[in-house]
Amino acid sequence: MAEENQNEETEQTKENAENQAEKTEAQACEDEAEKSDSAEASKSEKKELTPEEKIEQLEKENADLKDQLLRRAADFDNYRKRMMKEKQETFDYANANLLGDLLDSLDNFDRTIEAAATAKDVKSVTDGIKMINKNLVKMLEDKYGLVSFGKEGDEFNPDEHEAIGRTEDEKAKKETLMQVYLKGYKLKEKIIRHAKVMVKVPKA
Repeated sequence: MAEENQNEETEQTKENAENQAEKTEAQACEDEAEKSDSAEASKSEKKELTPEEKIEQLEKENADLKDQLLRRAADFDNYRKRMMKEKQETFDYANANLLGDLLDSLDNFDRTIEAAATAKDVKSVTDGIKMINKNLVKMLEDKYGLVSFGKEGDEFNPDEHEAIGRTEDEKAKKETLMQVYLKGYKLKEKIIRHAKVMVKVPKA
C-alpha cells in the first residue's frame, strides 16, 4: 500500500513539473508577444508623425547643418588668414640671417672710410678694403654657397656667359673669354647672374 502511495506522489510530482514548464513556456511566449507588440507600436508611433512635426524635425536638422557649415567656414577662414600671415612674415624676414651676417662687413667698411679720411698711406687703405672683400666673399661662399665664375681665358659657355661682344683672333682655336666685364654668380647650382663678357672667336 505504501508503495502505491509513493508511485502516486511521483506521478503527481511529474505532472506538476510538466504543468510548471508549460506555464513558463506560455509566459515566455506572452512576454515575447508583448515585446513584439511594443516594438510595432513604437514603429507605428514613429511613422505616424504629423506633417507639422515632420516639418519641424526637418527645419531643426537644416538649422544644425547650417550651424556646422558656418563653423567650418569660419575655421577655414581663420586658417587661411593664419597661413597668409605666416607666408608674409617668411617673405619679409627671409633675408634676415644674410643681412645679419653682412653687418660685420658694413661696420668694417665704415671704419675703413673713416681711416681713409686721415690716412697718409694709401696702401694701408687698399689693403684694408681687400681684407674686407676677402672676408665677405669667404662668408658668402662658406655659409650661403654663393660662387662666382667667369675669368679671362675660360671657355665660353652660353649657359653661364652673356656675350656683349665678339672679336676674331687668328690664334684662337675655340671661343674663349677675352675680357670679363661682370662676374657671374651661382647660388649653389643655380645661376643667379650670368657673367657679362667679351668673347674671342677663331677667325673664319
